[in-house]
Amino acid sequence: MTNRVAPAGSRVVVALDYAEPQSALALAQRLQPQACRLKVGKELFTAAGPAFVETLVQRGFDVFLDLKFHDIPNTVAQACKAAARLGVWMLNVHALGGRAMLLAAREAVEAGSGRRPHLIAVTVLTSMAQADLREVGIDASPLDEVMRLGGLARDSGLDGVVCSAHEAGQIRDRFGEGFLRVTPGIRLAEDAAGDQKRVMTPVLAVQSGASHLVIGRSVTRAADPLQVLARIHSELDALERKQ
Repeated sequence: MTNRVAPAGSRVVVALDYAEPQSALALAQRLQPQACRLKVGKELFTAAGPAFVETLVQRGFDVFLDLKFHDIPNTVAQACKAAARLGVWMLNVHALGGRAMLLAAREAVEAGSGRRPHLIAVTVLTSMAQADLREVGIDASPLDEVMRLGGLARDSGLDGVVCSAHEAGQIRDRFGEGFLRVTPGIRLAEDAAGDQKRVMTPVLAVQSGASHLVIGRSVTRAADPLQVLARIHSELDALERKQ
């Protein structure tokens, strides 16, 4: 059996996909830093700004700043420096920005004086299937494109990728357990897929090779979010005991 090393801290990253900070903060107040990490994406960051991220960090949460930077290398480097100064645990860029951009981003986060955040690259969005890739000029399957961009990210010194759980195992097998596989599109079995096309349950995602699970609606729309997180961790703990 392949030796698996569990990531330090919770595998679960709760996506704060809210339009305004009041609702996001209300949920954060019901959660616990030891139970999950938090993801702040474009919509919430645009509405609430950097101060909201700092508030979450000050409350003890590891924050994944999911802004998917994709621009010329210097612009991305400066954005990564600004993000790192917020004290975030993780941030991401688009692998399609190319090698020069990825290298500039890595150098920027390494140059900071505080805690160095994990830097990961977006490969193929979980909302995209092969037909969507073909429409934008990429004549490859989602898996082939994820593997190609994953190799570019690894060669550029990044810490991992955002990918579907369907590709996480191949990423782990090719690039190693230490190369992070952060997987959106995670739903409980009874929940609808929503706008994601390549989804999976938490246990199946970890079995498939995910290192971290980005979970949104299954937690954020629950009557008791902590109870849902406890259930997820219980299922993942049971899986670890079997391996």
